[in-house]
Amino acid sequence: MAMIAVGGSVGAGLFIGSGTVIGAAGPAAVVSYVLAGTLVLFTLRALGEMVVAYPAAGSFSDYARMALGPRAGFVIGWLYWWLYAVLVAAESVAGAAILGRWVQAPEWLLALVLLVAMTGVNLVSVRVFGETETVFSVVKIVTIVAFLIVGTLFAVGVWPGAGGASTANLWQYGGFAPHGWTAVLAATVVVLFSFGGVEIVTIAAGESDEPEANVARAATSVLWRIALFYVASIAVVVTVLPWNDARVATSPFVSVLERVGIPGAVPVMEVVVFVAVMSVLNAAMYTSSRMLHALTRHGDAPMGLVRVNRRGVPVRALVLGTVVGYVSVLANYAWPQTVFAFLVASVGAIFLLLFIVIGVSQLILGARARREGPRSLTFRMWGFPYLTWVMLVGMVMALGAMAVIEGQRAALGASLASAVVALGAYELRRRWGRVPVSDQPLTLHPPRLHPPR
Repeated sequence: MAMIAVGGSVGAGLFIGSGTVIGAAGPAAVVSYVLAGTLVLFTLRALGEMVVAYPAAGSFSDYARMALGPRAGFVIGWLYWWLYAVLVAAESVAGAAILGRWVQAPEWLLALVLLVAMTGVNLVSVRVFGETETVFSVVKIVTIVAFLIVGTLFAVGVWPGAGGASTANLWQYGGFAPHGWTAVLAATVVVLFSFGGVEIVTIAAGESDEPEANVARAATSVLWRIALFYVASIAVVVTVLPWNDARVATSPFVSVLERVGIPGAVPVMEVVVFVAVMSVLNAAMYTSSRMLHALTRHGDAPMGLVRVNRRGVPVRALVLGTVVGYVSVLANYAWPQTVFAFLVASVGAIFLLLFIVIGVSQLILGARARREGPRSLTFRMWGFPYLTWVMLVGMVMALGAMAVIEGQRAALGASLASAVVALGAYELRRRWGRVPVSDQPLTLHPPRLHPPR
């Protein structure tokens, strides 16, 4: 469960995308990661409280259903499925771009090969998914820890050839926040998307032996992961290299390792980034299939998708998510600047919408639990309801900031359009659905999901 949380949240966004954040905020990018990480930590803690108090197979879509009604559960569930269905395509395209440097083959073909391979992993069983994700996560953890050790030793002048290196890069080139604190806050909005994926652990809870205990442990350990993997890594980058070094923008981890003098830094990090991409692709396939399976059990998706194989894998739900990936991959190479670009933009703000819905749901269900069954709150949100409000205000501000940040408006508009489509689909489902809408959560471990061995 812990490795699944790592696998979903540590991807190419850290190893490569962090360079964009550093270029926008300077050394103060560390502050951007601290602010974003704190908001996400509060979100996961709030979600963890609901998981322990109200165990439900549909996770946050069920909590939205319980707190805000079946419309909210339907919309956020389908938006979440759409998010990960598109991510399946996006990660396969990113993986094919890396693989294309080593294998002489068309990238569209490589993307399809990766899709088929990861589909096979997920079709076997949830155990194989978990074990694969664990291997991927171990590679990322080992890389990050080694990077932190080497980078820190170089920054303090202990590493051979450091030449008396210092921390002066933190303020020498225009100050700690060279573009001002407004730029730091704007960068925080971008950083928030890097943390998307930590919530996958609550989806996987439904297929673990002790869901409540496992989610509580995973949610608690996220704190040191955020501090170690994100904040400490960015701190090393901006300490070892000037923030405005052109190499930082393209590949910050590789640039630091080359500056330190690690031989073969480029090919090693290419392998690690490829593993990170495959990890997120693996997690995206798993997550989209389980959310669709939960929607099906509610009657919010075609009932034919509810079938599972003898190993408990919702095969049809999994395949439908990968079909979106296959079509999107082909669209990327047929119309790279139109169809595929719109698909990726259509999920740009969904994580923020998800975090906001989690916060609102926890305000309602948290108050209900404290009033009706305080004994069920063995895992509590800190400072309820005040820190939940802090998280909500921060997420709403980030969503509003997307409307004024150049380059984010298109993603916000496309994501809101996706939400409107989901709202329209709910009205059709409410009027003509074969199963009445319900605000009741799904039970964990239904017999069809876990057949006897």
